[in-house]
Amino acid sequence: MIKHADAILKLCLAAGALMGGAGVGFYYGIYLPSQDIRQQSQAMAERQEDAVHQTDALAQQARREKAAQTAFEDCVSRAQLTYKNHWSAACRAQHAADVAEFEDCADNFFATESGCRRKHPIRPERGCALTTQLADRLVEERREARRECQVDLEEARRRASAEV
Repeated sequence: MIKHADAILKLCLAAGALMGGAGVGFYYGIYLPSQDIRQQSQAMAERQEDAVHQTDALAQQARREKAAQTAFEDCVSRAQLTYKNHWSAACRAQHAADVAEFEDCADNFFATESGCRRKHPIRPERGCALTTQLADRLVEERREARRECQVDLEEARRRASAEV
């Protein structure tokens, strides 16, 4: 049996070395590379998730910016429309006053129609020239409304950038 013990010991040592080598080979050849791949996959997934979050945040900021710009354009349009409406209302008021003065003149028994037209010309109902004072006041109102629109736009932009 002692003769065979040496062979069995050698076989056991060879099997142990083979199993140890297989363990080391598995660890360095399969386990560690798979860990690296798993870590790289997780890191890539996190980077993709961060990129998605950044993209969403930028898209949301762009939507807020566009909404703010649209609100600004609407505000400026309202200011312009208000300006035009006030100008037209002033023209209609002047026209109505001119017509009333002309009719009062025409009602005078001693006045002629051509004399009343010369004395009391009727300004157009639309697109008239206003007094400098009234025109300046309307222009200043429009300018102030536009300034308020600009302030609102800047405030909306500030809030949008603060939310990101």
